[in-house]
Amino acid sequence: MGYRLAAFADEASSDIDQQIRAMKENGIELLEIRGVDGCNIADIPVSKAKEVRAKLDDAGLGVWSLGSPFGKIGINDDFEKHLDSFKHGLELCEVLGAKHIRLFSFYGAEGRFDAVAKRLEKFVNAADGTDIILCHENEKGIYGDIASRCLEIQENFPEIRAVFDPANFVQSGQDTKEAWELLSPYVEYMHIKDALPDGSVVPAGKGAGNLPFLLSNYKGEVLTIEPHLTVFKGLSKLEAAQKSKVGQYSYPDSFSAFKAATDALKELIG
Repeated sequence: MGYRLAAFADEASSDIDQQIRAMKENGIELLEIRGVDGCNIADIPVSKAKEVRAKLDDAGLGVWSLGSPFGKIGINDDFEKHLDSFKHGLELCEVLGAKHIRLFSFYGAEGRFDAVAKRLEKFVNAADGTDIILCHENEKGIYGDIASRCLEIQENFPEIRAVFDPANFVQSGQDTKEAWELLSPYVEYMHIKDALPDGSVVPAGKGAGNLPFLLSNYKGEVLTIEPHLTVFKGLSKLEAAQKSKVGQYSYPDSFSAFKAATDALKELIG
């Protein structure tokens, strides 16, 4: 099956022009936009978003999702200020042409679904009347870090879809096949990231995330590459024996790590 590829291109470079270069060089047409010229996407003004949109349009590229930090705060933190930031994010989506916002379900919230639900409901209400699809990502340490709690969110909020991140499940001690059985009806798209049982991130298909199984069962249109691979800038100067100690999946620069992550996914999907 052919997929459209998206990426967190800020892992190749913080500079938006270099992100565009990395996407073009690796055959990626969509951006999950998270960092722009060193600034988190939630914090850029509309004027900056218009500049970014123009550059992407000129390059023939688009924005798939706002890779936002919304919901990535403590359950007891100031939510009203955070909600204002979310509303700004909705405005940025309109400017950038993004139809998705990924969001989270708050740190320190275990056993407090009512508090989580109250805040998620405010996100949903703020997005009501737009065509923006809210997508909850499983993340280590938030309420929805394991499949059963992700399912609780999905069942209570039909307006929210799921971003399925295999590496995050591995890092939370959650078997990804079991997670898929519970969550697949709700999955809007996947983050392509894999990890070993010790939590270290590796290229897709090299870890415990069961990527071949997941991809064989995934019916969605878009896959977002999120490398999170180790960059060791002195790698090229090391002797072979020293390199093995640094790790098999370490790379001399961010562009190399980005390409390695992209190549690993392309190998899996043919």
